[in-house]
Parts: sequence; C-alpha cells; structure tokens
Amino acid sequence: MRIGYPCINWSSGCKGDRTFRLKSYSKARLVATVENNVNCLSEMLSFNVNHSLLFFRITSDLIPFASHPINQFDWQGSFKRRFQALGELIATHDIRISMHPDQFTLINSVDNEVVERSVKELRYHAQVLDLMKLDTSAKIQIHVGGMYGDKVKSIERFINRFNELDERIQKRLVIENDDKLYSLKDCLQIHAETGMPVLFDLYHHELNNSGETVREAFDLFTNSWTEQDGVPLVDYSSQQPGERKGKHAESIDVEHFKHFIAETKAFEFDIMLEIKDKEQSALKAVDVLKAMGRVS
Repeated sequence: MRIGYPCINWSSGCKGDRTFRLKSYSKARLVATVENNVNCLSEMLSFNVNHSLLFFRITSDLIPFASHPINQFDWQGSFKRRFQALGELIATHDIRISMHPDQFTLINSVDNEVVERSVKELRYHAQVLDLMKLDTSAKIQIHVGGMYGDKVKSIERFINRFNELDERIQKRLVIENDDKLYSLKDCLQIHAETGMPVLFDLYHHELNNSGETVREAFDLFTNSWTEQDGVPLVDYSSQQPGERKGKHAESIDVEHFKHFIAETKAFEFDIMLEIKDKEQSALKAVDVLKAMGRVS
C-alpha cells in the first residue's frame, strides 16, 4: 500500500505550483516559472521517498497556461530531459503518480466551448505523464460533471465524449464519485459503458451513496481496475468537526483512519489523503499503516 497527499509539501520550503496572471504572460516568465515548479517537484518527490510517502498528486499548475492559446512555447521539447529525469526518479522508487484537473474540466458540459477547453486540459495532463514515460497506472482523475437538468442525458453525454477522446487520454482517465450529484453507482454505470476505472472517494461516499457499506463499495469499485491500471486508488478524508457538512478535515482523524484501514484489510489499494495539512497527516498515516502491518 502506498500513501500520499496532493500537490504541495508544507515542509520542503518550496512552492511547486507557482503561476501568474494572464496579463503578465511572457515566454521568459513562463520558462522561469516552469523551472521553479519542476525543481520543486523534484524536491518534494525526494522528501516523499525519504519519508515512505510513495504516492503523489502532481499539481495541474506545473505548466502555467499549458492549454491556453496564449502559450505557444514548446515546453514539451524544452523540458523533455527534466521530465525524463523526474520519470526516472519516480520509476526507481516505485512512486505512484496522479493528477486532477480543476472543477472547470467538464467533458459532459452542454457548452461546446467548455468541452473544447476541457479536452485541451486533459491533453496537457496526459502529455505531462507521457513525457515522464510513466505507465498507465499514473492516472488523471475527473468527475462526471454537471447534471444540467437531466442526469440520464448528462451521463450519456459523458460517455459519448469519453469515446471521442484520444486513446492517450482515455487510458489514463479514472472517474471519481462526488459528494452531491454522481454516486459510486453512477460511476460504475459509466465504467460498464467505457471501461473507465472508478476511483473511490470515501468521504464523498459517506455524503452521497446508494446505501452501500464501505465493504460493499470496495467489492464493487475494485473490480473496475485492470492490471494495466495498477492497484485501485482511493481518496481519503473525513469531516472537519464543528464545520459545515462537507468540509474536509484540517488534520487526520487517526481513529477514523484506523477503522477505515481495518474495515478494508481484505483489499489492496493506494491512498491519497485529501487533508489540509498535507504531508503532516500523511506521515501520521504511514505510522498507523506500519503499526497495522500494511506497509513495511
């Protein structure tokens, strides 16, 4: 089992998701920003290896404006060797990598311009993973999207749009259950039509489900993954005490986490902690997993 956290490491002292405003765009600024972000990503991955954190979500801001028409710079060619070096580091230490485009990436949108921008964004994410020469266990996770007044048609649109994507994108995409609109059951319907693996978000399932227990949910979603996809992926968080329903925890609830690990002991999977204090909670989770014999 590998455990990780998303995008930012608060301990490393570097900020790997630097960006800038569109009106400030220039080739020189882009190059300097990408150099910073790539250097910082390397530092964060090295920190993670040294602390047994072998799963990491790379920020979508790694290459600012990568999918925007203003960016005509050949960042792929210019940073090819740097990406290859990152890929070698990842492969050497068997690190699991994922990416997660923002909430505006909506391939089931009723607005064709939104769909076009979303496809460009997905293409950029796939390019990053391809440049590092990562296998298809490195995934890009997305949500189904909006409901647009008709859930059935919105799911159909998602399936049709997925089928129109380049294979290099298709092979990396996973669908995630969300906390309001599309449950695990809906995602499994999409999997049945597309073969797309389902990434299980525990906290979202607690907020939006069709009555499945966690054990029943694991029986269902783990079967959507193939050998080429790698072991199944899980997003983990819990409710922040005293806050509105749906607010992610600021720090890991160790007892809640222990219960979850015990409840799912029959399954093999990698865990992404979606918790505010990032690597601090991940380090605590590693200690729990070591004590429970889930990692060495």
